[in-house]
Amino acid sequence: MAHTYLTIIVPSIIALLVTFLAARFLMGYMFESGVTTPDHNKKGKPTLPSGVGLAAAIGFTVGILIYVFGSSFNLYMPVASLGYILATALAVLMISVVGLLDDINVKRSFVKSTAMKDTRKGLKQWQKPLLTFMGAIPLMAINAGVSVVRIPLIGMVNFGIFYPIVIIPLAVIFAANAFNLLGGFDGILTGTGTILTFGMVLYSLLFGTYIGLLLSSVLFASMLVMLLFNMYPAKMVPGDSFAYFGGTAIIACMVLGNMESFGLIIGIPFIIEFLLHARKKFNTTDLGKLQKDGTMQPPYGKRIYSWCHVFMNIKRAKEWEVSMYMWVVEIAFIAFAFGLKAFSLL
Repeated sequence: MAHTYLTIIVPSIIALLVTFLAARFLMGYMFESGVTTPDHNKKGKPTLPSGVGLAAAIGFTVGILIYVFGSSFNLYMPVASLGYILATALAVLMISVVGLLDDINVKRSFVKSTAMKDTRKGLKQWQKPLLTFMGAIPLMAINAGVSVVRIPLIGMVNFGIFYPIVIIPLAVIFAANAFNLLGGFDGILTGTGTILTFGMVLYSLLFGTYIGLLLSSVLFASMLVMLLFNMYPAKMVPGDSFAYFGGTAIIACMVLGNMESFGLIIGIPFIIEFLLHARKKFNTTDLGKLQKDGTMQPPYGKRIYSWCHVFMNIKRAKEWEVSMYMWVVEIAFIAFAFGLKAFSLL
């Protein structure tokens, strides 16, 4: 048993170290290359390097390849399917390239970007779902997961061939783009993603599979580094490369770890965020209007198009408080999901 846990702990530690080193390198590289974005929530709008989220994809990939290395050189008997692991690595790298293309499209002057002006132009709205489909191709090719899924409050549903060719690509496209919508505040996306991933680690440890525990543990290590660099006051902006990577990696963990029903519950905050943005046809900003006392005023008054708008309407919140409230929401849904599992409803 101890040896089995080492095959999870070692790749996770390697992922953490590689992500840290890659992030430090990319922070300087992106800044010098002009891939930057102004921090609208700070006085004076300081410029931060963007697109650093690519480091998480690199760290995660190296981490799970360390497991493949050990298996290939007979350091231990492989427990997880190497085909599944390699397909996951390919999926996150492919979609991270799409995110990087989105991140590096910056302009010398401010341009219209959704509901505000920014130096980041990014991909067009219609291009994002088409390009993020790339992240689903490797998982579709290996027929990942089990087509019989337990739907909360409904029961077992057999999706058959529609699971790999319809459900998985839709899940990847939705997760990558929904994950991308929650941002704009220091630590809000990186923190929420880290908490969500830790929930998957706990579920895999208690109820799930080895490959689910392996992937979610390595993913947690990579996301934790991103949170450390992105916590208030942020030293960098992870960008769309992190958002697309995170959404795809989370879906891969859920599918390969057979925890789709658990993942559906803990992903509800992102589903709600997607629906709120859809009310304004995704032409909205999460950012508030910075006040002299450091608090954020909701940009649309009482109209709600994001979780962030909810928090800013509840009280005069500072930037770090908005992020913290989002973390609490995610923790609540994780607790709710474990509660459903305890009563055999999940």
